[in-house]
Amino acid sequence: MPLTAEEEQRARAVLFSDLRNIVAERGWVRFPAYSPEERRRLVDVAHRISAHWGQEVFIEAEDQCAMKLYLAGHGSQPANALLS
Repeated sequence: MPLTAEEEQRARAVLFSDLRNIVAERGWVRFPAYSPEERRRLVDVAHRISAHWGQEVFIEAEDQCAMKLYLAGHGSQPANALLS
């Protein structure tokens, strides 16, 4: 079931805050994304973090169920575990 516009806005705001903090701390984060909507949401969040920092945050699909957001120099690091 799709999120309402308000729910979508809240979800993106929470992801922006949480994922931005983790990327700032360790340079990367792996996050589950099972649907095209979840993947689009994460791509948007990566772009918003990039704009906020003035530094590119890269994003790539690691597999069919997860995306990785990372800073330059952290793309080849293995992801240990999904963020809960």
